[in-house]
Amino acid sequence: MKIISLNTRNRREMVEITSQVNKLIEDEKIRTGFCLVFVPHTTCGVTINENADPSVRADILAILARLAPEKGNYQHGEGNSDAHVASSLVGHSILAPVINGRLALGTWQGIFLCEFDGPRSRQVWVKIIAETGDVS
Repeated sequence: MKIISLNTRNRREMVEITSQVNKLIEDEKIRTGFCLVFVPHTTCGVTINENADPSVRADILAILARLAPEKGNYQHGEGNSDAHVASSLVGHSILAPVINGRLALGTWQGIFLCEFDGPRSRQVWVKIIAETGDVS
């Protein structure tokens, strides 16, 4: 298991980590397989989405803020209930194929850590699984 450590700067933000994940794949010298990306935190998530137009990230964060507003009628008393809800909506892991030694993502796709309770120090756990052959 490899770990990417990073510090977020805002309470809610999407930080692209595609290049860091690709670097880990290159270091492992895996040509074909899968890459599991997981965040071990309850107030942030991970997703794949467009990495070309930053307004897409702004739209995603705005919709999540409406679905899970910072000030709401929450029972959880730490003041970050919205972050728990938003992270559950986004999810805590993704699985992406590796082809020719790189993430096999679409033209405009990137991997993002989604921070909902920052700024914080975060970890992203990455497991690269090499293809061992056809099992059919």
